[in-house]
Amino acid sequence: MVFDAPFSDTSQWAAGVSSAYPSSGRNSGDNKLDHLVRGYGPEGQVFAAVREDPFSWRTPLVTTENTRGGFELRPEDVLEAQCLLTATQGTWPAIWTWGRDASAGRPQPGHGEVDVFEYHADHPRMLELSNHVNPGNPAYLDGLITPGTWFTIACRFGADSVRWSIDGREVHADGRGVGAAWRAWIIVNLSVTAGQWGHLRPRPEVRRISWECRGLRVLRDDPAAPTVI
Repeated sequence: MVFDAPFSDTSQWAAGVSSAYPSSGRNSGDNKLDHLVRGYGPEGQVFAAVREDPFSWRTPLVTTENTRGGFELRPEDVLEAQCLLTATQGTWPAIWTWGRDASAGRPQPGHGEVDVFEYHADHPRMLELSNHVNPGNPAYLDGLITPGTWFTIACRFGADSVRWSIDGREVHADGRGVGAAWRAWIIVNLSVTAGQWGHLRPRPEVRRISWECRGLRVLRDDPAAPTVI
């Protein structure tokens, strides 16, 4: 195990800021009502978004980017986490990755992004699994989870194939992989959908939505790798 830090560990996790978002902390172009606020992260294992106005929600995000620990995933690492999702309309939780530039001004392919999962409450038993580094067809797999029931997701970021498992059962392998040079930070967050692409925004009376993530850790085959706990 090379990474096993609680979200409260500010040496390993930065809250409310990511280079994956514009500097404003808003990303309406990606169908999000998110307003990232520096320092606003999860409450323990609970990621809660709070309505600010009809077009803005203060949303929680944590990342290993720009932290003292500076943890980055490598090819063949395995990320595991336990998750509890709800089918509240507008909910858009995710665990994903984002990579540093390969050189000044030249980003990694797909910005190093692999979606360990994305979830939309419009399809309450479906997870979306995708690799933006070497894109193929993303997997939209129904019947994988049950809202209100804990499940364990694992993702091996293979150089030749990214593989996803739910509760110990492999559910998808993309046959594409991330390549040998891939490096990426971890992001865990809760977005709020703005109502495009068939995903409904939260109901007007809803002021708070949430999901839970616990036990996130990273395993690495290299026994000499430095450990962060």
